[in-house]
Amino acid sequence: MSHPHPELSTPAPLPNGALRVIPLGGLGEIGRNMTVFEYDGRLLIVDCGVLFPEDNHPGVDLILPDFEAIRDRLDRVEALVLTHGHEDHIGATPYLLRERGDIPLVGSKLTLALLDSKLREHRLRETVHHVVKEGDRITLGPFDLEFVAVNHSIPDALAVAIRTGAGTVLHTGDFKMDQLPLDGRITDLRSFARLGEEGVDLFLVDSTNAETPGFTPSERGITPVIDQVFRDSEQRVIVACFASHVHRVQQVLDAAYAHERQVAYVGRSMVRNMGIARDLGFLKVPPNTLVDAKELAELPPQHQVLISTGSQGEPMSALSRIAQRNHNFVHIEEGDTVLLASSLIPGNENAVFRVINGLARWGARVVHKGNAMVHVSGHASAGELLYCYNIVKPRNVLPVHGEMRHMIANAELARATGVPNVVVAEDGVVVDLVDGVASVTGKVDCGYVFVDGSSVGDVTESDLKDRRILGEEGFISVIVVVDSVTGKVCGGPEIHARGNALDDSVFDEIKQPIIDALDRAVAEGNTDSYQLQQTVRRVIGRWVNQTHRRRPMIIPVVVEA
Repeated sequence: MSHPHPELSTPAPLPNGALRVIPLGGLGEIGRNMTVFEYDGRLLIVDCGVLFPEDNHPGVDLILPDFEAIRDRLDRVEALVLTHGHEDHIGATPYLLRERGDIPLVGSKLTLALLDSKLREHRLRETVHHVVKEGDRITLGPFDLEFVAVNHSIPDALAVAIRTGAGTVLHTGDFKMDQLPLDGRITDLRSFARLGEEGVDLFLVDSTNAETPGFTPSERGITPVIDQVFRDSEQRVIVACFASHVHRVQQVLDAAYAHERQVAYVGRSMVRNMGIARDLGFLKVPPNTLVDAKELAELPPQHQVLISTGSQGEPMSALSRIAQRNHNFVHIEEGDTVLLASSLIPGNENAVFRVINGLARWGARVVHKGNAMVHVSGHASAGELLYCYNIVKPRNVLPVHGEMRHMIANAELARATGVPNVVVAEDGVVVDLVDGVASVTGKVDCGYVFVDGSSVGDVTESDLKDRRILGEEGFISVIVVVDSVTGKVCGGPEIHARGNALDDSVFDEIKQPIIDALDRAVAEGNTDSYQLQQTVRRVIGRWVNQTHRRRPMIIPVVVEA
C-alpha cells in the first residue's frame, strides 16, 4: 500500500504541553484497532484489537498490532480504554497483558465481561478493572476521561472524550446513529453537542462507511424480514451471525418465540458470549425458548432453530462443518432454511459462497444479504458523519478505523463541513496536537505481528512468502553426493517434485547440466557446501522456469562422502 507520508522519520521528542497520537493499528485496515495517546510523559491506550488473516497469510491465526513503539515505556501506561467488545478492538489485549500484566482496563460492563472470558482462556490473572458507563468521568494520571453512549452492532459501546492540558480529544469508537435501536440506547448526540460547545480540539472518527451515502438503516428494519423467513420455513431454521451480535440474536429469539420454535446455540464462542449477555441483562430470552443443541435435535424440524457461528465462511466454524456434512449432530436436510444474518467482510467472499453452495447442494434454502435485507451495518454512513461534524464543530479531524479509501472519503466529508484542519494518517504515522493544531511529525515502525499456533511474532513476511510459493508452486528437492577429496559428484542428482504437476522423470535432462555446473564450480575453487547448493538451485531454477514456466521452492542438499 502506498503511504501518504513515505519520507517521514522518527519523531522528535514531544514539546512540553503537547499531545501525541500514535495509531498502531486500524488506520488503513478494518481491524487491529489500537491508538496510543501521550501527554506529559504518560500514555493512554484506546483499544487493542486483532486483524483476521486473509488468503495471502497462509497458516496465520491472528494479526496483532506491533507493540515495539511503546515496549520500553509500558510502565508509563495509565490504562487501556476499550470502546466496545468486538474482537478487532479487544482481541489483542491478552498479548499486551503478557508484556505488562497490571495495565488497568477501562470499559463498559459487557465489554469487560467479554474480555474477562478471553483472559481466562489465556490463563491471565485478573487485572485492575474500571467498569464505566455513559456519563461517567474518571481521571487517570494527566488524562481526564468522559464516556458517551454510542449505538453499534454490539451493546454497551462507548465513545470517549479525553481532556488534557493540550486540549480535548473525542474518539467515537465504532458507532452509528440508529434512531430506533432495539435496546433503546441511542448515540448521545446531546453529549456530542455539549462537548462541541466546550471545544473539541481533535476528533477521531470511525471511517468504515464514509463512502456510503445517506444514513445506515435501523436494526429494526430487519425484524419483519426475519419474521417472514420463519413464516415461510416449513422445516428447521439455521441462523448464522457474529458471535457478539446480541441484537441480531435477540431478533431471532423473539421470532422463534412468536412462531413456537425452540432455539439452540452452536459454536463455543456463541454459547459463551450469549451466556454473558443474558447474565448481564443485555439479552432477554423468552420463556421456554432456549434449549441444549442435543435436546433440540429430538424436536420435529418445524420447531427447531439453530443460531450458529461461521457467517464469514471460517473453515473450522460450526456452519462450515454443517455445510460439509461433518458436524457432530447437525445434518442439513432438504427443505431446511439457512439465514446468513451478517455482512460480507472484504476478502471472505469466496469462503462464504463456498459455504452457501455447500448448503444449497444438500437442499437448503439460503437467505443472505444478496437476496434479502438480513443485515445492516454497525457503522455510520456519510449522512451521519456530516451530522456529527456539524454538531461537534471540531478544530482538527483524524479519520480512523478504515481502509485508505474510507479515511479519504471521511476526510472529504469533514472538509465539506468547514473543519479547518484534517489529517489523514496511516498506522505508525505520528500526529501531534501543538497549540490547538494537529500535524504529522514523524513515523514509528509498526508492521504486522503474526500469531501462528502458540508462536507470536516468529513468523515473518519472508516465511509467508515461502508458504505462498509452496502453496502455489510446490517444491523440488535435489540431493547430490560429492566426493569430499576430489569434489566430484559421486551420487545423484536425485530429484523429486511435490505440489506441482511435474513428474520426477522430466528431470532426467537436467541432471547432467547440474553435474557439469558442480564440476565447474569445484574447478574454480568453490568447494563450500553452501556455495555448491546455490549452484544447484540456480541451474535447476532457471531450467524449470524456462521449460515449465514455474517458480517452485527449490531445496538443494549437497552431501559430502
